[in-house]
Amino acid sequence: KKLPDGQGMQAEEDAEFVGARVEAGLRAARFSSPPSSEEFAASIEPKNVPAVFRGVLNGSAASSRWDPLHGGLDYLLEKVGPDVAVEAMMSSTGHVFYGDLRSHERVSIPFSTFMHSCKSYLGGLNAADDSSKDKGIGEEPTCSEEMCSASLENSEQLYLAQVSILNTENKERCSLEVLKEDIQEPIFLKGRPFSSINFWMSRAHMRSSTHYDPHHNLLCVVAGCKKVTLWSPSASPFLYPMPVYGEASNHSCVSIEEPDYSSYTRAKYMKEYSERVVLNCGDALFIPEGWYHQVDSDDLTIAINFWWKSRIMTEMLEHMDAYYLRRILRSEDWWIQRWYVLLPLVWLFW
Repeated sequence: KKLPDGQGMQAEEDAEFVGARVEAGLRAARFSSPPSSEEFAASIEPKNVPAVFRGVLNGSAASSRWDPLHGGLDYLLEKVGPDVAVEAMMSSTGHVFYGDLRSHERVSIPFSTFMHSCKSYLGGLNAADDSSKDKGIGEEPTCSEEMCSASLENSEQLYLAQVSILNTENKERCSLEVLKEDIQEPIFLKGRPFSSINFWMSRAHMRSSTHYDPHHNLLCVVAGCKKVTLWSPSASPFLYPMPVYGEASNHSCVSIEEPDYSSYTRAKYMKEYSERVVLNCGDALFIPEGWYHQVDSDDLTIAINFWWKSRIMTEMLEHMDAYYLRRILRSEDWWIQRWYVLLPLVWLFW
């Protein structure tokens, strides 16, 4: 069946895909159920390749209590309380949140204010849905006064990103520590020394810029849906990472909505080296350290993530750094195989 104009393109953007140049060994593995701790430690984590696990949070307290469509906003309001402040990201580029500090700022807001804003937004969505049912299929619903006013609020550009539930390095930053009571550690992560557990929530549809993290990451969707596009570290030349000596050095320079191919010529091949996975409620994605990812979140999507140091980073002693670097630079094979990585780095440092 042919989709109406515009909907076909949207369906394509929402679907999973694997780029034509993604090596078979770098494609995300799929698991219909969570693995055992032994299987994850022996055959998944050491490969440093993403993996999707379906139903990891099914039946958990968080998934049953936090769902915005089933009273979750009221539950979170009561659980956290009215006086807790959280740090939110406020974007100056609409629903896109870039790593460049000039395009967003971090602001402190009461958690309750964000929850009430979400309730207002949800009420507007419900009103629009009821209006479309009354008018019949095929007619474009008009925006109710409540919905229109809600959509104009500054909070539409707010995103609760990386709000600490657990932080082993800075306990004072754990503004949502009370939510840890609702979180059950996935069985296959048993024994991992987490550096942090974080809360993420979007009020309306939002997009994060392409970036990588310096830790292993398990991203778990509690409510809503996330589309995650992945690139292996070897795709760096096509992503134009920011200079290592500047701000947001783990982010790509390339705009995700209006890429400038005249300035970033190799970026035209980004999609061919990427893979997109779709995470629904209860699903989890293992993102190894160094893997670039760009995330699209639907309205009222809630997620938690677990960060922990990889084995190689845990065992790498700081006083050995100079030796490791010399070994890398002396490797002739490394120079031959990685020349295309070095060229853009030389350009960045020049």
